[in-house]
Amino acid sequence: MEKKTKIIIAIAVVAIIAVAIIIFAVSSNSGNGKTNLAQVNSEEDLSNLLDKVYEGVSTELYSVQTISIDLTDETSVKSYTGLENGQDLEYAIVSEPMINAQPYSLVMAKVKSGVNANEVAKAMSEGVNPRKWICVTAKKLYATNSGDIVFLIMTNEEMSKGVYESFKALAGTIGEEYERTTEDEELPPDMSFPLPL
Repeated sequence: MEKKTKIIIAIAVVAIIAVAIIIFAVSSNSGNGKTNLAQVNSEEDLSNLLDKVYEGVSTELYSVQTISIDLTDETSVKSYTGLENGQDLEYAIVSEPMINAQPYSLVMAKVKSGVNANEVAKAMSEGVNPRKWICVTAKKLYATNSGDIVFLIMTNEEMSKGVYESFKALAGTIGEEYERTTEDEELPPDMSFPLPL
């Protein structure tokens, strides 16, 4: 009887440890770990969070406006985030200059419950087009997540770094970091026009 009790206790302990390991693995793989950011329950909360990010930036920024991204409009979602659609996002905002001749885009999004925010940040960093303005190019891109908030900034190197560092300082803890540098492209020979004599 005593031997059976010990076996039952040992099995129960092993089962508890196994459950704890599974819970830890699932939470680690979700990419939505701890964060110092305030809970986001609306697009307005995202905009307020962005205001705090901008408050921590010491470099001079372009004059920008912040708008909500219509997550049902796949064209807008693709242009701003690089994602094929907004199905994994609960809210998303974009901050861009009112004059499109300045290559600057900052996107913040809250992912839906159960969605891996780190994977969304990676997909955004790989999918967004730093040449979307055609005449100008964003030279530097940074993307990451903190909890269920995904952050992407692309513009010139100094400005990108300053805004990105402000987000990281505010968040405290972040997920994987993604970085891209864009080189200038030369025009193809058939696009070079000789000057008239």
